[in-house]
Amino acid sequence: MTTTKSCMIKPAWTPITIGLMVLGFVVFWPLGLAMLAYILWGDRFEGMARDARDQWRGSPLKGAFENMNKPSYSRTGNVAFDEYRERELKRLEEERAKIDAMRNEFDEFLTELRRARDQEEFDRFMANRGRPNTGPEANPA
Repeated sequence: MTTTKSCMIKPAWTPITIGLMVLGFVVFWPLGLAMLAYILWGDRFEGMARDARDQWRGSPLKGAFENMNKPSYSRTGNVAFDEYRERELKRLEEERAKIDAMRNEFDEFLTELRRARDQEEFDRFMANRGRPNTGPEANPA
């Protein structure tokens, strides 16, 4: 059993692709340019994407980019400096954790403050709801 991929818009000069290209140029010119590129080279996109993936897998830069997000501190050879740096980084991480905890506490405080204010306003509304309005606004003369 074979499955075939079908696409409603084929990369060819058909009335629908030409219409989409013209509409793309009218609405926003890069869309029209993208549609033109799809018409001209759309049948090669799958192969180009596969080739690009294969090239990236074999690239020496792949490992460098993957390790950029990981904080890796290599040893400098100076033992005293390396120990100092490790202590300072640990201290900074602990300080950051304390600050995050304080911020969470403050956020909880603000949430509770808003809830109390909302409850007070709601209680005031419920208390005044049944009363007739006897203020100066009640009898406009």
